[in-house]
Amino acid sequence: MRIVISEFISLDGVVQAPGGQEEDRDGGFAHGGWSHPFFDPEVVGGAFAEVTAKAEALLFGRRTWQTMAAAWPDRAGDPFADLMNALPKYVVSATLGDSDLSWENTTRIPADQAVTRLRELHDAPGGDVVVMGSPTLVRTLLSEGLFDELRLIVMPVLLGGGKTIFPADGTLRTLELVSTVTNKAGASVCTYRPAAAGQSAV
Repeated sequence: MRIVISEFISLDGVVQAPGGQEEDRDGGFAHGGWSHPFFDPEVVGGAFAEVTAKAEALLFGRRTWQTMAAAWPDRAGDPFADLMNALPKYVVSATLGDSDLSWENTTRIPADQAVTRLRELHDAPGGDVVVMGSPTLVRTLLSEGLFDELRLIVMPVLLGGGKTIFPADGTLRTLELVSTVTNKAGASVCTYRPAAAGQSAV
């Protein structure tokens, strides 16, 4: 299965709480909902819809899964909500138990087994596994080279600090820019893939 990472991200690399003021205040983060001024239904919305339409499963870290699990089950009847609810979901967590998996079609991956289990998922037959948010999980995926596509929806804003997805281990990783499109508000959808062999590949 292809692992596809999709992130709203600021110019200074922050992915924390793009969707709402109270989404994630860890570290005193005060700019929740920062992506909203740059959203448009055609470019940004279209990129998000394209990724989810191709998904055969969703993969989350614990906190993002809990945010999604609190939002989507009560929106049955909305086509996007119905898609989110119906898709198989995986959540990587050291604290959730199977009895906590209130969102339908969710499978728990224990954090201490994450890399092994995610490699197995990556090697299994099937389509796209889509990752949204989940910065700690995404850092692991990038560190381990366990991704096939990285789609960054880059907003023209500096947030001055917050959670990031990028490993800080001193390793050089080269990516190939596959496509980019920019909307009128200055948000750019940039799609990257690991560079081909011989090009300092991930």
